[in-house]
Amino acid sequence: MRFPNPHLSLLPLLLLPTTILSQTVYLAGDSTMAPGGDSAHPGSTQGWGSYLASLLTLPVVNNAIAGRSARSFTREGRFQSMANNVKSGDYVIIEFGHNDGGSLTPTDNGRTDCNPANNNNNYATTCQTTYNGVPETVLTFEAYLVNAARLFQAKGATVIISTATPNNPWETGTFTYGPSRFDTYDGDAAKAVGAVVVQHGSATASVYQGMGAAATDALFPNDHTHTSPAGAQIVAKAFVTALKSTSSGLKNYVR
Repeated sequence: MRFPNPHLSLLPLLLLPTTILSQTVYLAGDSTMAPGGDSAHPGSTQGWGSYLASLLTLPVVNNAIAGRSARSFTREGRFQSMANNVKSGDYVIIEFGHNDGGSLTPTDNGRTDCNPANNNNNYATTCQTTYNGVPETVLTFEAYLVNAARLFQAKGATVIISTATPNNPWETGTFTYGPSRFDTYDGDAAKAVGAVVVQHGSATASVYQGMGAAATDALFPNDHTHTSPAGAQIVAKAFVTALKSTSSGLKNYVR
């Protein structure tokens, strides 16, 4: 009489946890997200991405780099390097905006994006510049996000576009916050690629409003952009709060 191999019946159960644990969350962004925060003030600031792993049950790889914009992250090949490691089932969170403004003239800082023609969300607009002696065709912020998102989606990853964290909204002594034009660009990029938008900026601002001026000011030790480690933890929790209000599957991995 032959008996079935008991090990074979357990095989699907053994494989399931491995499949789930193999998922990874990748982060792309600037100093507000990056390990160490503002590189000009080491030790006193921290990026919120450093605390996301403690709020999720999935591992987090923080590829954010201080001083970067969607444009410079692209030019330096950082999106491509991330895509080389991303696999099907992973999540990629993209958050830029702090370094993407400004003007290409008279001096190009290498980070400023091209503004849509006539400020009419014409995202196919391109600008010509020379940066570090090299001619460059500069795209719009939305176009950089769309290109990056499609790069990751081609690998089977789920892309989440997050709005930028706010500068200290109590800086003048009166609470002031409003979505920037980059929030609009984020939304339009997400629509173009079928990605979810996390309203991280407004969620964080709401927390700051409830904290009041003095408590919020204490989270910004050097300037109005970069938070202390304690502030970064608050910003990370605000991201998770905003994430929960979306349809993203990542919210199923919140602790």
